[in-house]
Amino acid sequence: MKQIISFLTLAALFITTGSLAQQDPHFTLYRYNMSIINPAYAGTEGTVDALLGVRSQWSGVQDGPETQTFNLNAPLGNNVGMGISVVNDKVFVLSETHLYADFSYRLQLSETLDLYAGLKAGGTFLNVNLSETRIMNDPLFTGDVSRFNPNVGVGLYLKAEKYYVTLSAPGVLANDRYEKDGADPVAASDDLAAFVGGGYYYNISDRLQLRPSVLGRFVSGAPLSIDLTGSLLLDDTFELGTNYRIDESVAVFTTIGLLDNAINFGYAYEFGTSSIGEYNNGTHELILKFRL
Repeated sequence: MKQIISFLTLAALFITTGSLAQQDPHFTLYRYNMSIINPAYAGTEGTVDALLGVRSQWSGVQDGPETQTFNLNAPLGNNVGMGISVVNDKVFVLSETHLYADFSYRLQLSETLDLYAGLKAGGTFLNVNLSETRIMNDPLFTGDVSRFNPNVGVGLYLKAEKYYVTLSAPGVLANDRYEKDGADPVAASDDLAAFVGGGYYYNISDRLQLRPSVLGRFVSGAPLSIDLTGSLLLDDTFELGTNYRIDESVAVFTTIGLLDNAINFGYAYEFGTSSIGEYNNGTHELILKFRL
């Protein structure tokens, strides 16, 4: 029985660490949180903006994944942008805080087309609280794990009036997350994750805009993940849309702009289409964005 419990605990640990690849968040509202995955996005909006986000997965499941995000972006002049991003993940016994600084540089290709190149530098504070498993007299679960893993990321962001294209690798260095010496040595590590996507803005009328977008995630050793998103924006203020993550989940979301879009609030509800979706009450995601 002890061996079975140890195996199940390790399996849960590796599943959660594997599903939370470094700087590889699955956000339904990713279009509002783009700087988390692409450093080239810093400063592209031309204003100082700050975003707070919360994502609670597997609602109703104890110790399910919880993610909090904060990012601040600003143009510095001379075609340079800068940002700060913080992502805090907590699931089961694993806790991670990603802290990064973003830098971007704008190349004006034409009057209506800009290419931004970005660099992300920082790292991840990792804690694995093995003592919380309450497994006694097992060398694999004696002592907690705490470390800092530095990393860098790169990205390109092509911005036009009616469309955008994003390409990035927010963490290019492979880092160990967990390793333990003992009778059954084990290890878990992060692999390179790459993101590619784009979106288009189509004006149906003076008041209504259609906004389709796609985002693909490529992680070594993991299945390809693709988000298909479509929404309608009314009066540049109220947005209603849906998201389909192929073979994973379906979501509905809404955003609303206040005070001439100086404040934006967004909410998304996501439910899984895989077998694990039968055992939880879905995922909730909230964002609050300020333009200063």
